Amino acid sequence: MPQFQKWNVDHILTQGCMRCPKGATPDCKMIRWTSELQLLRKIILECNLDETVKWGQACYTYKTKNIALIHGFKSYCAVLFFKGYALHDPKKVLIQQTEHVQTARQFRFTKLNEIKSHKHYLIELLKSAIAIEKEEKQITPPQQKSIEWPEELIQFFKSDSAFKTAFETLTPGRQRAYLIFFTAAKHASTRKERIIKYKTEIMQGKGMHDDYKKTNKK
Repeated sequence: MPQFQKWNVDHILTQGCMRCPKGATPDCKMIRWTSELQLLRKIILECNLDETVKWGQACYTYKTKNIALIHGFKSYCAVLFFKGYALHDPKKVLIQQTEHVQTARQFRFTKLNEIKSHKHYLIELLKSAIAIEKEEKQITPPQQKSIEWPEELIQFFKSDSAFKTAFETLTPGRQRAYLIFFTAAKHASTRKERIIKYKTEIMQGKGMHDDYKKTNKK
């Protein structure tokens, strides 16, 4: 796999972000939706937003404020609105990706024609998102649901008090990110593997994506 570097948007939409072995192959989720993502990109840029790359995705900002990003998945591609929970959405197209996602909402697509037929509504949502930042509206985000520690993590803590202390010392946001990732696994064996995989980072006081963010700034 080619070593990750800070690719531009053109490269990401045609080759992928190169953060996994599927990059630049037909199995890459970005490549699967190249045509659709390119059209979404064109529509978003018509709204005079700045384009950059964040988290390996094409991200669009207004005066450095995150408005939206575009990304691909196995069965759909989407525009993700960072403050989608606050947007007026009479057509009810915006989707909360998981119960743990607090503020972001997705507008999902599976065909080019879907994007074309919803272009004007997508632009309305983008303009609304921009207006929130322009007006510097103070919007209260929905209350986060608490996440229970998985039993596998508790067992690790019982046998390693230093590990427990390191986890409890993490910022609430970092703790939450790890818990979401650990509990998302359906099988106990997978949850254990995930905990072991990130134990070193936790002991070092790092979040799940800290090393990636550091690499992406180079």
